[in-house]
Amino acid sequence: MSGARRVLVAVFAAGLAAVLAAPPAAAARATDSAAAAAQGADSAVAAARGTDNAATAAQDADNTDSAVGRFGRQELHWGDCAGVADPALRCAEVAVPLDYHRPHGRKITIVVSRLPATDPARRRGVLLTTGGGPGGPGVPLPSSLAPMLSPEVRARYDLIGFDMRFVERSTPIGCGQDVEEPGGYWVRTATSGSFPADTAEARAYAKACVRAAGWALPHATTANAARDMDVIRAALGEEKISYLGGSYAGMLGAVYSTLFPRRVDRFVLDSPPNPDTAWRAYELARTPAFEAGTAVFAAWTAQRNADYGLGDTAQKVTDAVSGLIRRARTAPIVVAGHAWDSGELGTLLVAGIYDERSFGLVAAAFAALAAGREPFVPFPLRPLPPAGVPGVPADNHTATNIAYRCGDGPWPRDARDYLRDIASYGERYPLFGPANANITPCAFWPRIEDEPVRSSANRSPGVLVTAALRDVAVPIANGRAVAARIRGSRMVTIDAHTHAPYPAYGNACLNGAVDAFLTTGTLPPADIAC
Repeated sequence: MSGARRVLVAVFAAGLAAVLAAPPAAAARATDSAAAAAQGADSAVAAARGTDNAATAAQDADNTDSAVGRFGRQELHWGDCAGVADPALRCAEVAVPLDYHRPHGRKITIVVSRLPATDPARRRGVLLTTGGGPGGPGVPLPSSLAPMLSPEVRARYDLIGFDMRFVERSTPIGCGQDVEEPGGYWVRTATSGSFPADTAEARAYAKACVRAAGWALPHATTANAARDMDVIRAALGEEKISYLGGSYAGMLGAVYSTLFPRRVDRFVLDSPPNPDTAWRAYELARTPAFEAGTAVFAAWTAQRNADYGLGDTAQKVTDAVSGLIRRARTAPIVVAGHAWDSGELGTLLVAGIYDERSFGLVAAAFAALAAGREPFVPFPLRPLPPAGVPGVPADNHTATNIAYRCGDGPWPRDARDYLRDIASYGERYPLFGPANANITPCAFWPRIEDEPVRSSANRSPGVLVTAALRDVAVPIANGRAVAARIRGSRMVTIDAHTHAPYPAYGNACLNGAVDAFLTTGTLPPADIAC
């Protein structure tokens, strides 16, 4: 996998596509009347989540066990995988309940893929995986992952991919939009006086999602995706599963291990976000890392001013790049027939700061745009529709990303909370604060019929957590928190500016530690700093 392709994975895994398009603290001057209007809007839609309740949790466990017992007995019929060229990869449909509280109600379909172990005599079981995001597909992953895994790992596991509920092949949803958002991520950068318009747009988008997929939204949660994983396990006839998940998929693995600790075999969680902070607190907490990542990118580019011409100091490079993004916010920059908007340029910058190996490519692209030339960008800045997969809405990746993000964690309903955050984060982190702190459709989302899964309840066997110390997308504190919550876990880290390093980054120390765990089941005696 090339460096550019790895950057693409990182962009869509973490999903942030925003960057500053105006001075930092100006948005804090939005009017109180706008705040009050937003606070009172859509009160019927914006009902508060319930609090943790032990009786409810016990009933939920009973319903989940009942659903797994019922749906786990289904027979799978393997055939071609839609949109996948690899003839060795076979796919099947798994029926799961839409609502695990009502397992006898409506069913939806999850598509799973399978690439058999290369040595049946040494086969241990299955190694599940899925895409990041949330919103990334998982069905094609076994084919792309297999060449990067060691022969020892491939010999022992059937690689099982799946599209999470509502993603691509698995009962896909949309929000009625004609195109994907840049990076598959809905975000608006707060600018001077923009908060009333941002609020209205967020409210309108939430209403559009309810119109297009209101039946699905209350059930788009990571906990439900984890429950689907356990139905997949049972349908495959496995007592336990092993798992490899990067970025958001690592968080999904952590949630599964909390809900189904007795079903956990060998779990590798690569750069997982901390489920306990999903998603509002997580976005705010990683804002400093985005700012720092931009500074590193700018300093690197400034040292090569003769090549890129964006400035001979980090500040000049930052000003040049952010100036292009502000310009595109006013009116798209038209080059070679394509109108580059601020969201696309923000996504391009994020691609640059996620992985130090992409610095040159992204610096060259901004230099070309500054000079009025067509930039070379070898990856899409908006998610592409899956070729050969019929019936997927045009905005599926954006819709599922926002649905899971809104569904997983509490979001402020009071607009004044957002205004305070915009003022605070915009002042301290002028590049990304006004985007990360701004209001989103989650402020107006319908009631979610699920409870967040708290890591404090985890009783799973230890897992292996991998991470890069200078990860911008998912800062290292997240992986450390996940490892600390799952007793007996170990961490393997590399000192690199990248994201989700296993196995594509190619660090022999990290890859060797993961391969050893997957093949022997023995965790390192202590954390490893590669």
